Amino acid sequence: MSSTVRSFSLVTFLFLLLSSSFASESDHKYQQDDPVTLWVNKVGPYNNPQETYNYYSLPFCRPPGSAAHKWGGLGEVLGGNELIDSQIQIKFGKNVEKAVICSLDLDEAKVKHFKDAIENNYWLEFFVDDLPLWGFVGTMHADKNGEKHALFTHKKIVIQYNKDQIIHVNLTQEIPKPLVVGKKLDMTYSVKWSLTNVTFARRFDVYLDYPFFEHQIHWFSIFNSFMMVIFLTGLVSMILMRTLRNDYAKYAREDDDLETLERDVSEESGWKLVHGDVFRPPRNLVLLSAVVGTGAQLALLVLLVILLAIVGMLYVGRGAIVTTFIVCYALTSFISGYVSGGMYSRHGGKTWIKSMILTASLFPFMCFGIGFILNTIAIFYGSLAAIPFGTMVVVFVIWAFISFPLALLGTVVGRNWSGAPNNPCRVKTIPRPIPEKKWYLTPSVVSMMGGLLPFGSIFIEMYFVFTSFWNYKVYYVYGFMLLVFLILIIVTVCVTIVGTYFLLNAENYHWQWTSFFSAASTAVYVYLYSVYYYYVKTKMFGFFQTSFYFGYTLMFCLGLGILCGAVGYLGSNLFVRRIYRNIKCD
Repeated sequence: MSSTVRSFSLVTFLFLLLSSSFASESDHKYQQDDPVTLWVNKVGPYNNPQETYNYYSLPFCRPPGSAAHKWGGLGEVLGGNELIDSQIQIKFGKNVEKAVICSLDLDEAKVKHFKDAIENNYWLEFFVDDLPLWGFVGTMHADKNGEKHALFTHKKIVIQYNKDQIIHVNLTQEIPKPLVVGKKLDMTYSVKWSLTNVTFARRFDVYLDYPFFEHQIHWFSIFNSFMMVIFLTGLVSMILMRTLRNDYAKYAREDDDLETLERDVSEESGWKLVHGDVFRPPRNLVLLSAVVGTGAQLALLVLLVILLAIVGMLYVGRGAIVTTFIVCYALTSFISGYVSGGMYSRHGGKTWIKSMILTASLFPFMCFGIGFILNTIAIFYGSLAAIPFGTMVVVFVIWAFISFPLALLGTVVGRNWSGAPNNPCRVKTIPRPIPEKKWYLTPSVVSMMGGLLPFGSIFIEMYFVFTSFWNYKVYYVYGFMLLVFLILIIVTVCVTIVGTYFLLNAENYHWQWTSFFSAASTAVYVYLYSVYYYYVKTKMFGFFQTSFYFGYTLMFCLGLGILCGAVGYLGSNLFVRRIYRNIKCD
């Protein structure tokens, strides 16, 4: 009993620790002349969203003494945020005409640093009352001597408020001054307060790009994908049910004359002939069970996070989506173990401990491997994208004490509750030889062709997702994402069932891995699309951003491939069991 209490306490503590990004440090209410903190966060090249650095990595004036830091949770740290109190004096409702932050003495090193930042179009990010402000470090202007670098020396901050709450903030960088070695620049700021009728609940609406996300093309893509689902499911149902009905009628005939029977026997071919091999355990059963279990968990995880995002507006909090994803992944690990353990046991697997450990660690360790490489690059560049050691320990603790035990528990329950063999047909001792077929009926071709239609159903949504992640737009249309996700699941199942039926008709009974890869190939097309998006739709540059772009995309596509592969396999498994249940197996 005590161990159960300790486990529950640990889960509760971690959940509260992680969910700190959902809660504000205060109630966002101020009295007249209350201090309002301006938090400086990060700077970096505008075209490279992941290449961000500490604000004071540029030689701006540092506040005297040790400035306070603000930590908003695990998701915020993983998102590369480091909020530091600027110690700029701002008081609620009190205008500041013009005040000096500090005097900046320009030496050769500082000038070079600022010039490099201006040439790379560096932007900066501040926060006031959890609302972001953005601006550029400097600008290039032309004169008779050519291009000159100018540093913005004045920050004009406009704050709108409603009663005792801050509603909107805006930063305008003004008064560019040329960078000259030995010169002194006064860094100044001003604050203007104004009333607004916008309510606190709608203060984030200004950051949402309604014309972009709710454009006609977005609605049309959803409608187009929905029509594809209707057409595809209708076509699959019509073709397969008609074909299977004919097959059943032919195989069930018992009163034919001898000549007709002999002719049918000599001409008999198709899926019926492999009934003694179709339920043969697949090659690499341990790995297939692990990826199918992990994919089932990821499918539930994505659905859960989307629903939470719709209900809770998770885009409002810094790192809230990442935090939710990590917490939900840990808590849904039971599903991966249950599906994997049951599947492995039904196929007669013996080394179930190996299966259990592989299921619990496969996807996290793949992500860890990619993350380790990217983190090494970030550390080398000194970027905020580098994950601190303490954060890595927290993530490991979540996996080791929540995710891993739940996956092990799920495996044990799956073995005992759904692990009994229930094949409709008995597996023959000697495997049936697989005849040579045309190239388009080979497993490799079926696998690669299977991902085209599912990719087509999510193609437009991928553009919006990529643009929001790599181009500073806040993704908020999770209702669209839910519809697209459900469409993806349906299309994937339909396409995989068709591929499986063609394969079985070609008397190839190795359908398990083929059905998985047929659905998982969707991720291959998404990755190819990401290459196109990188070179055509973005202006990213440099080794750092390129490695992060393709590294994060690879991590995303691995998860998408495992998810789609599991959905495809589970759909094909139900289909195969259904069609062989009604035939006479000898």
